[in-house]
Amino acid sequence: MSIATEYLNAVTRRFKNYKDLGDKTFVQLTNDADYHYQPDAASNSIAVIIQHMSGNMVSRWTNILTEDGEKPWRKRDDEFGIFPGQTRAELLEKWEAGWACLFDALASFTEEDLLKTIYIRQEGLSLIDAINRQLAHYPYHVGQIVYIGRMLKNEEWQSLSIVKNGSEAYNNSKDIKDPAKKF
Repeated sequence: MSIATEYLNAVTRRFKNYKDLGDKTFVQLTNDADYHYQPDAASNSIAVIIQHMSGNMVSRWTNILTEDGEKPWRKRDDEFGIFPGQTRAELLEKWEAGWACLFDALASFTEEDLLKTIYIRQEGLSLIDAINRQLAHYPYHVGQIVYIGRMLKNEEWQSLSIVKNGSEAYNNSKDIKDPAKKF
């Protein structure tokens, strides 16, 4: 296996792991209102974060090798609007569409593509750098989604990682230690 193949496999596993954390949060949310909850006026709701992530993913990964990753049709500022009528189903459709665009792009890349210069907002960077940039961006927002979900569920929250005071049991278990390796 080449380093390029291992890199693409590894980043795909990492992205899938972060998507999984979002998916596991959504399973715990019980109604449409949970998606629109804002801790305060300056904070984004889960709905807004989903809109932003999906808009970013579709813009960035559509034709990334031949077009700027910031598409002229993307309305980034609109992603941060509040649309209280959006249902859970509509939001999850956007969530899935964004991730599908990313995973389709990753699956299409070749070893030669990784060193190509691509553009995001007219800034040239290697495809490797663009992937790494998004591998930092998306988990940041998934963490926000998980945090809001955890606040909403409070004591009903089902942990997505090692439970409090459970490190020793986890370390002694035979389970896979790196959740991304299950993908």
